[in-house]
Amino acid sequence: MFCNQCEQTNKGVGCTTVGVCGKTAEVAVLQDLLLHELKGIAAIAVAGEKAGVVDHDAQVFTAEALFTTVTNVDFDAEHMADVIVQGAEVKRALREKVEAAGAEVPAAPGVDFEPAHDIPGMVAQGEAVGIFSDHSRDENVQSLQQTAVYGLKGLAAYADHARILGHEDPAVYEFMHELLAALEDTSLSREDWIGLVLKTGEVNLRVMELLDAANTGAYGHPAPTSVPLGHRPNKAILISGHDLKDLADLLEQTEDRGIDVYTHGEMLPAHGYPELKKYPHFYGHYGTAWQNQRKEFDEFPGAILMTTNCIQNPRDTYAANIFTTGRVAHPAATHVANGDFGAVIERALELPGFTDEVDGGSVTVGFGRNAVLSVAPAVIEAVKSGAIRHFFLVGGCDGAKPGRSYYTDFVDQAPADTVVLTLACGKFRFFDHQLGEIGGIPRLLDVGQCNDAYSAIKIALALADAFGVSVNELPMSLVLSWYEQKAVAILLTLLHLGITDIRLGPTLPAFITPAVLQVLVDEFSIKPIGASASEDLTAILG
Repeated sequence: MFCNQCEQTNKGVGCTTVGVCGKTAEVAVLQDLLLHELKGIAAIAVAGEKAGVVDHDAQVFTAEALFTTVTNVDFDAEHMADVIVQGAEVKRALREKVEAAGAEVPAAPGVDFEPAHDIPGMVAQGEAVGIFSDHSRDENVQSLQQTAVYGLKGLAAYADHARILGHEDPAVYEFMHELLAALEDTSLSREDWIGLVLKTGEVNLRVMELLDAANTGAYGHPAPTSVPLGHRPNKAILISGHDLKDLADLLEQTEDRGIDVYTHGEMLPAHGYPELKKYPHFYGHYGTAWQNQRKEFDEFPGAILMTTNCIQNPRDTYAANIFTTGRVAHPAATHVANGDFGAVIERALELPGFTDEVDGGSVTVGFGRNAVLSVAPAVIEAVKSGAIRHFFLVGGCDGAKPGRSYYTDFVDQAPADTVVLTLACGKFRFFDHQLGEIGGIPRLLDVGQCNDAYSAIKIALALADAFGVSVNELPMSLVLSWYEQKAVAILLTLLHLGITDIRLGPTLPAFITPAVLQVLVDEFSIKPIGASASEDLTAILG
């Protein structure tokens, strides 16, 4: 195996025997094989689109399969093999349609690929293709290819969430196929791939817009909401991940069952949605970021449902209590499908739940764009009067690798006349810190999940319009942490929008070569976070 798609990759180069995430070499190689198969599906789909053939099954499969390969989603070799077999059936049906329309199917390795009949055979096939089948390409082109593909994986995850709630755009699927097919085109130059990298960011902006419309259309616009961090006596279910429909279904199915539902990780912002928080048994938040789950889940006295990426190898002590759904799979966990959470509920009823009451304080969520922009006049006046000197967007992924305490230090040391916007699980480094207010405006504003970067972008654009300047001229700085491929997609969206001077950490991606990094520095002034938060604050604020 060789995997370098996450921030914690071994020695900052790549995992070669087992993933730092816990992924086995077998699963990693099957993921490579699935990507190889997707390139074949994409080549046929692009040929079909030219002939007017559009296959929705192939489009949806491509998005779901890409999502399956995101870090901390699928650890189950049997499930991965099933996905590859399903892909072969999707490709066969697509090919028949395209050839029936008179279009010529291109010759490409992934087009003619047929999976072996067992997992060892598929693993041998995967080892033959690796991350990309052509290893003779210029290293900088390969770096750009990986950047685009890893961004595409994050984009596909967001597209899958939006589709589940009925929001799709054919142009998004067309781009997925365009990019995957381009991996086999040896005529594309470094400049061509820079264009495709930025186009990935452009299309991801559209996808985040779709997901925003899907979530707010179904559950209302988030409003500031206080969320308990303690617990109360009752049976309990913990839900983690990002998928709001799974949460909505769980809340409906647990109504009047004597079970409280707690959020974990990126589900915390769900408490701000009116159509979700109306359930009285949707009680509070438990735990912190994904990398702490093995200890925190071990102590949770109820059932646990993982809805998207972020699962870790479960300990034996709670393996019987943990369930997966959607694209998430782990051989130690029970998988439930089709929104039927009966097995999760029955397990919660068997377990003791919380038997005491603990006041763990609270945090406030729900500062999406509607909530923030509703007080925009006060914010603008505070900036003009000097009460607010600067805004910081400090957010992104959390992780276990050393160096992430920088973000806690940055927020704690930010001067009292600055405001911090945050999103994604990176906020768990400081989400419960009390920073006070400026003229009634909280100094710490939780914008939401990682995909709610769309809300943060809309806030920045609205403020820039109000002041009659560009986003880059606002008194605002982005200080981001990354871990997996959705963070890559968001970064590419910011670059597509021309946003500069982004600080990124705790380390730069292993798949970025020095030459590609220089392009990012020259074009966008992107830079790694400094050795200390105080030094960076001084540099930003002058």
